[in-house]
Amino acid sequence: MPSTAARSHPAATETRRRVRPALVLGIILAVQLMVVLDATIVNIALPDIAKGLRFSPASLSWVITAYTLAFGGFLLLGARAGDLLGRKRVFMAGIGLFTVASLLGGLTPNAGLLLAARALQGVGGALAAPSALAFLMIMVPEGRERLRALGYYTAVSIGGGAVGLILGGLLTQVASWRWVLFVNVPIGLVVLALAGRSLTETPGRNGHFDVLGAATSTVGVTSLAYGFVRAASDGWGDMLTIAAFAVGIALMGSFVVLERRASEPITPLRLFADRSRNASYVARLFLVAGMFGMFFFLTQFLQDVLGYGPLQTGLAFLPFSVVLFAMSQLSARRLIERFGGKPLMVAGFSLSTVAMLLMTQLSASSTYLNVLLPVVLFGTGNGLAFVSLTGASLAGVRSEDAGAASGLVNVMQQMGGALGLAVLVSVFGSAGRVVSGPSTAAARAAFVVGADHAFVASTLFVGATVLILAVVIPGRRAAARAAAGAAQIPEWVRELEPDEAIPEVVGA
Repeated sequence: MPSTAARSHPAATETRRRVRPALVLGIILAVQLMVVLDATIVNIALPDIAKGLRFSPASLSWVITAYTLAFGGFLLLGARAGDLLGRKRVFMAGIGLFTVASLLGGLTPNAGLLLAARALQGVGGALAAPSALAFLMIMVPEGRERLRALGYYTAVSIGGGAVGLILGGLLTQVASWRWVLFVNVPIGLVVLALAGRSLTETPGRNGHFDVLGAATSTVGVTSLAYGFVRAASDGWGDMLTIAAFAVGIALMGSFVVLERRASEPITPLRLFADRSRNASYVARLFLVAGMFGMFFFLTQFLQDVLGYGPLQTGLAFLPFSVVLFAMSQLSARRLIERFGGKPLMVAGFSLSTVAMLLMTQLSASSTYLNVLLPVVLFGTGNGLAFVSLTGASLAGVRSEDAGAASGLVNVMQQMGGALGLAVLVSVFGSAGRVVSGPSTAAARAAFVVGADHAFVASTLFVGATVLILAVVIPGRRAAARAAAGAAQIPEWVRELEPDEAIPEVVGA
């Protein structure tokens, strides 16, 4: 069967010859850092934003939610737009919108305009992120070079959240909360300048744009994400929560029916024809849901229990970022070739599960040393496994479907975050109500009890990730047998298959 490289468009091959992969990778990483960092950098600045713009406690969460909903809801639309209209064009439009929205958000005089700016940031990120990952797939040569690129991409995708906490604390403490938005402006301008000179436009595809698919997927994903967010704040029995889930499920069901009939589907259903790719999508959903237990509750534990300031809290996550980066590079450069992807995913996320279990032992008398070990273990486990997980999500994807596949990776990450926030906050609230009292000590004890139960739920999410990967992803021998069987199939039959064979990086 022809390889992915053989199927790539001639423009992509020409681009590889003319453009240094290192420069392309730098652009991609800068964009991914902007998108991921912006989901967390604002967190530490929320108290200052509330004071500066007079947000009520109930409405303050929308500073985060406005970005999350827009980003998650428009991802599939942004992904397919790049495939059909040209990835460079859509990429540049997304970065431009993100940059302008960041500037407007930093200058905003009131709460309403800030929320509008955050939503525009989300739309810009949804346009840019899938095209960025698609450019990595088509412009960085396959093999060891692409594995290394995926290692860097992984480190930025996961470690960017911790970097956001560090940078947000520094900017808020040294300058102003407005700089957590202004910081995107110079980065965006540099990316636009470099991308305009370095990236080559992929040809647009003639055909019908799937308007109904775009509408149902955008509204459906947004409705599901809102349902999770609403559940976290108002409970699972809230009527708006139930309505949001009902609308989201109905629209996504309609979306599947429409995509089966569409001549130019916004998300080709052939992307779901491979069980390893499907397993990687579901595993990412559960993993990110569990990760929120670390970032969300550990951030509050450091501030409310240990008494850390914004900058100290951000720096407390520095070991996580350092270990994650080191292990992801080791995995991409050495370990995947030696052991295969499946053992690294299972072993790495098993370490992450142990780290979550250790977090359930934190108490009001804990010190940073009690926090450091699980943080380092979590960074080690994710660094070992995430490169292979991303590779499994993108393996065997046709060049013309690169944007759609990249969009699905980002959708699963966003939906996992929304799911994790909803479940963990619900668990936290139910457990914390058992310990009540007007004193500061009672409030601290209630937080510790609630966070302990939330970490247990996070452990179950990450443990589910290990189980899914261990059971569904084929080992190296099974992949070899499947490849040998495919070799016996006549060429005219193989041409009917939707995807190529899975590269060895997925197998064990």
